[in-house]
Amino acid sequence: MHVILWAFEVKRGCEREFEKVYAPRGEWVRLFVKHPGYGGTELLRDANRVARYVTIDRWESRESYDAFKERARAEYEELNARGEALTKTERLIGRFETVP
Repeated sequence: MHVILWAFEVKRGCEREFEKVYAPRGEWVRLFVKHPGYGGTELLRDANRVARYVTIDRWESRESYDAFKERARAEYEELNARGEALTKTERLIGRFETVP
């Protein structure tokens, strides 16, 4: 399993809209599910800092994620721009592989 983690600091007052876009039934997931190899998304909110979030996206393999990004480039960039408007910072924590 290929796992991608992102950290976000959301602009004050944008938390609810951010959650609509990034939650497990949000707009990112509606894009992801159209592509083979997608395995699910989790959205975590920091228990101590309301505007701090982490997303966990799971893909069958690095190749399936990379193929998704190539096929959905325009939709990805459009949705990413919408997300950037809601955040102060967005940081890729990393891309990981599960250990058998």
